[in-house]
Amino acid sequence: MALRMMVYRGLLYQDLVKRGEVLADGRLPPVLPIVLYNGSQRWSAVTDVFDLIPPVPGLVEQFKPRLKYLLIDENAWTDSELASLKNLVAAVFRIEHPASPAAIGGLLSLLDEWLTERPDLRRMFALWIRATLMRKAEYRIVLPQIDDLQELNVMLAERLEEWAHAYKAEGEALALQKLLKKRFGAVPSDVLAKISAASLEQIDAWLDQVLDAESLDDIIGTTAG
Repeated sequence: MALRMMVYRGLLYQDLVKRGEVLADGRLPPVLPIVLYNGSQRWSAVTDVFDLIPPVPGLVEQFKPRLKYLLIDENAWTDSELASLKNLVAAVFRIEHPASPAAIGGLLSLLDEWLTERPDLRRMFALWIRATLMRKAEYRIVLPQIDDLQELNVMLAERLEEWAHAYKAEGEALALQKLLKKRFGAVPSDVLAKISAASLEQIDAWLDQVLDAESLDDIIGTTAG
């Protein structure tokens, strides 16, 4: 990323010179390079291209390029820290990494209140939040085309029960897999597939049999049908 940012800045300056959009005295304008990172892990790459090049003895060391970018790592703040900031950027970070699906409703209410006088931003946020939620595989949600924050909030409230059920099913499926592995060793892929496709009620039934069953087939084979 440090190398990429150096290339981007060079291309930007070249374009500004080509279009004659430099400063009045002919010099180049200052540029603040920013990387906004919203991945699930903390950022670990260097932020200065200088650190990508090993030390060089003698005169050459003085001519190693330097270009540092400003890193904004969304994972650097906890949800409570972001909540205390009370601004739109913090709200965006919290929506991208919600503590729970239910927390999104509260964030939408805040945005609805903050953007009362900005219908353009209300629409933009509604469209972006809808796309963000549908992109998250763990939610497994499909939403109709919505461009209003209030309408989106109502629609999400109707989905909370579905989400809660899905989360519970996923958690119990993982617990079942761990228990089966502990009792019977490695769990075959076909059994994992059955667990993944099973309903919450079916998983509960299998969990009830884990302690008493003598074999894996006694649980999955007979109950799964």
